[in-house]
Amino acid sequence: MSKLVIVESPAKAKTIKKYLGSDFDVIASMGHVRDLPENRLSVDVKNNFKPKYEVIKGKEKLVRELKNKAEKSDAVLLATDPDREGEAISWHLAYLLGLDTGDKNRVTFNEITKTGISAGMKSPRSIDLNLVNAQQARRILDRLVGYKLSPFLSQKIRRGLSAGRVQSVAVRIIVDREEEIRAFVPEEYWSIEAKLSPEGSKKVFSASLYGDENGKIKIANREESDRILKDLKDAEFVISDVKKGTRKKSPVPPFSTSTMQQEASRRLGFQARRTMKAAQELYEGVEIKGMGAVGLITYMRTDSLRISEEAIHSAADYIRERWGEKYLPDSPRHYKSRANAQDGHEAIRPTTPSLSPDQVKDSLSSDQYKLYRLIWERFLASQMANCLQSTVQVTIRAKNYRFKASGYTVKFDGFTVLYEEARDEEKKPDVSLPDLAKDMPLQLKNLSGNQHFTQPPPRYTEASLIKTLEENGIGRPSTYAVTISTILAREYVVRDGKALKPTELGETVTKLMKERFPKIVNVKFTAQVESDLDEVQSGKTDWVEELHEFYGDFDKTLKAAKEAMQGVKIQLKEDVTDVICEKCGRHMVIKTGRYGKFLACPGYPECKNVKKYVEMNGADCPKCDGKVVIKHTKKGRVFYGCSNYPKCDFVSWDEPTKEKCPRCGKTLLKKKGKHPKYYCITPDCGYERTEE
Repeated sequence: MSKLVIVESPAKAKTIKKYLGSDFDVIASMGHVRDLPENRLSVDVKNNFKPKYEVIKGKEKLVRELKNKAEKSDAVLLATDPDREGEAISWHLAYLLGLDTGDKNRVTFNEITKTGISAGMKSPRSIDLNLVNAQQARRILDRLVGYKLSPFLSQKIRRGLSAGRVQSVAVRIIVDREEEIRAFVPEEYWSIEAKLSPEGSKKVFSASLYGDENGKIKIANREESDRILKDLKDAEFVISDVKKGTRKKSPVPPFSTSTMQQEASRRLGFQARRTMKAAQELYEGVEIKGMGAVGLITYMRTDSLRISEEAIHSAADYIRERWGEKYLPDSPRHYKSRANAQDGHEAIRPTTPSLSPDQVKDSLSSDQYKLYRLIWERFLASQMANCLQSTVQVTIRAKNYRFKASGYTVKFDGFTVLYEEARDEEKKPDVSLPDLAKDMPLQLKNLSGNQHFTQPPPRYTEASLIKTLEENGIGRPSTYAVTISTILAREYVVRDGKALKPTELGETVTKLMKERFPKIVNVKFTAQVESDLDEVQSGKTDWVEELHEFYGDFDKTLKAAKEAMQGVKIQLKEDVTDVICEKCGRHMVIKTGRYGKFLACPGYPECKNVKKYVEMNGADCPKCDGKVVIKHTKKGRVFYGCSNYPKCDFVSWDEPTKEKCPRCGKTLLKKKGKHPKYYCITPDCGYERTEE
């Protein structure tokens, strides 16, 4: 006889078993075992939204095995993940195994290490029904929106469409940004830059025109720029003021789920789903040479910035040993979480700060290593001393005009010896000025006027969308990756390099939702629903009351929309193709059926012609007389092949273009990225160029 411990995944089970020993049998539930079935609503809206749960199809054998092991065990401990979803899985397991939810049979681990598991096993508790009810309320809300609204969209726009409480708002945010970009009217402005150097010095620095003796000047056009340049002809440039100072630059906090996803996107080019997969593996445990299975990071779904005192001391010891005492701050750093953070877990950090990425590199996959390095560097840097910079600000007089220049030098690198946060916008290059003093004359090397235009706001990337969702309280740490994957899979949004761009379908659905279901796509309303769910979790609000309040208004709105749009069908421009129906001469349209897209004649039912849908990219096949077609892997990754497959075996991850190589006349391929690269398909040619 032994104690049975149930976790979600085999990897986690293996790591925990190593620490618990032979008295414990550790088994995985493989995630959820009971849920709302997919093929029907399964929520009784007339009976206080009572859910009708069933064992998930395909898991019947596993449930029987779990029941059998539970009956033969002295005790059963439920050790699923320490969040709403994990609590719900434990609750469902308790129901299926006949366990009392009031018993202390629930244990949680913030980290899968000997210390973390020991702490969790010493503090068993009963299942937190507030957490369970918050998860149930979220699940039922999402089911009601999805199963009631999706059929309406499918009838009015295109078969197979879906709506979601969070995904619809995410699409709206992207669509609203696209409308801002279209409506943006660029404004011309000019700057004047002087290249200067102290007399007798070869060091040249730049100074920009700030204004005149009356204040700042805005230069609107070439005429104004030319007039100022003419005024400055033969002007003497003299330093009128020098301000020196010291600037402290503090490290950023360790990662929360959101900031980890953002930084992994910016630095590593990881999509949110890829980041979370690697993080899950690092948390659950990886086989490390000489150590066995080890959980390398703390729990990766968190919005807290709290750090344990033990971890702070451990980090300080490592920093002191590797970089010296001067790299430690005067007192340990503690970070404050956002006002609406759950704070149930620590920030994401390495479980053993002294275990450097290089020590475990040979035991990790490429993704695991890159993400562990990012988490480790960010955490260690968060506990290091400030970077100190000596700053210089110079004002230069030329006739009645004033130029300004600024720069800095690093006095002490501090935490930047290890890590600096990446930014969405390009970082300006570091500038250091020569030794300058008041009343010092300067030699003018060059004076130029430069034309600029104001820029529209940029499209969202995964990183900036996640940041916006978090700032507005839309969704929670565990939902960002799934939300982005869903809106891409539903073709409401496509990737354009790193940017997220709405499709016509996404814009049409959003327009309809804004007109007929304004609350569902309202950012503030959705954020309020999230806050209400948090109130359920804290036990302040009844979950059934929350569902009644939401559903009453939603049901009325849906009925009104159905009545107002009776007989209306919205036709998308992007659905019409250049393919001519050979039976009646109409332009065929793209339809979506059970097995994906196909071409159909719009003259149905008079003409019932259908064809296989093949997406072309417009280029000729480099190997034969076929055309290049766009294909997708099972995971959705785009690649390119020939329309004559299998006769022609041409295939490429990079996009073939219509453009020919200027050297050899062969096809140019386009490699996507921040600055797309064009290169010749012929390896021996060597031609390549970067798109500006």
